[in-house]
Amino acid sequence: MSLELQCDRIRLAPAGYEDSQDIVKKHGLSIRFMKNGSTETGAFQAGKENAKVRIVDNYPVEIVFKDSSDYSFVLDQIAANAVLNLAMADQDVSYGLFDLKGSAAAIASLRSSCGYAGHRSARSMEAPKGVVYCGGGQIKRQIEYRILENPDGQWDAVVKVDGEETRAMTAYSYFGNAKPPKGFVMALLGENRSEFLVFQDGNNHWLEYGDYTYRQCN
Repeated sequence: MSLELQCDRIRLAPAGYEDSQDIVKKHGLSIRFMKNGSTETGAFQAGKENAKVRIVDNYPVEIVFKDSSDYSFVLDQIAANAVLNLAMADQDVSYGLFDLKGSAAAIASLRSSCGYAGHRSARSMEAPKGVVYCGGGQIKRQIEYRILENPDGQWDAVVKVDGEETRAMTAYSYFGNAKPPKGFVMALLGENRSEFLVFQDGNNHWLEYGDYTYRQCN
């Protein structure tokens, strides 16, 4: 079983697909914080009232918290305790236990990278695997892309916008025969019909998405 903490959600891949189905069917998960392997110090019940529970990418379960203060509480407890127990919402049956050694530093890194104290969606706590751009106009976003070593058919890249990932294909011509603007490197054409234009001019690196420009920030 694996667990990923993002800025406003948890993603977990249980030991079996049946567990994923069970969590979604119950639309809930008991998140239990343990001082050690046997002493429970607190718990949070994720359910219909406070979270969205769904299967993503065919297998993992994603729990998106509706209230940032709820997720902030969960992160505080993970950082302060030794063991995390993810269990059935209505029974004392565990889907999996996690050793939280080093979690305090990981949570601090997550909050720093998200630029929030629990109030903003951004990227995963995992170190970026590609190029990251930040900024925008009235709508602030963090955009990351990476080129895949092993393309998935026509999809040879992935793009993350505030932690939401989509497959993309690269295009090195600027929309047919149009002359590309100065600094144009490539276009990333998302599976969801999004378009990202990547530029470089000397030491300046930027990306255009929609009506906004994002500067490289990693």
